[in-house]
Amino acid sequence: MGTINLHLRARCPSLLTVGLILLLLASTAMASADESLLEYKVKATYLYKFGEFVSWPPSVFESPTSAINVCVVGNDPFGDILNQVVVNQLVAQRPINVRRFDVVERNSACHVLYVGGSDRQSVAQALDAVGGTDVLTVTAANDGDVRGIVNFVTRDGHVRFDIDEQAAARNGLTISSKLLALAVSFRPKS
Repeated sequence: MGTINLHLRARCPSLLTVGLILLLLASTAMASADESLLEYKVKATYLYKFGEFVSWPPSVFESPTSAINVCVVGNDPFGDILNQVVVNQLVAQRPINVRRFDVVERNSACHVLYVGGSDRQSVAQALDAVGGTDVLTVTAANDGDVRGIVNFVTRDGHVRFDIDEQAAARNGLTISSKLLALAVSFRPKS
């Protein structure tokens, strides 16, 4: 009986070893989840903070205290994070409304629009739908993909962004030089 027991111990890792492996795997997954959560908190904060550095045409808002609408269309990577980060925040003394759409249309009443793309409406289709309107479009596209006026990028583990000032001008928007200075790159208006 003793030989069988030794043989089983040699072939089966100890509970301590299995526990350590599971703990290592779980902590790696949690660290990855924490990084992802932090990434989306940063992006959600940027979404509404961009409004501080954009000038819309005067006719966009009914009054100086009208809300600014931060919208998400298509796949929503933020979930409740976006709702949480805008609580009690103001953009230029304006309250913030968060709205979500499966499909966006030209008259969406969005001021800042994160375009996630989906089977119902691709990123390109959503950008086309609001093109030429007073909407600050934001994407998280990879190289070669269709991009909004602002496009999130990750550099050295940090969330950063590119800006297309020409696209902003076509939408009647003016981007502050302070925001342009923070961009990894920007396409100047011609």
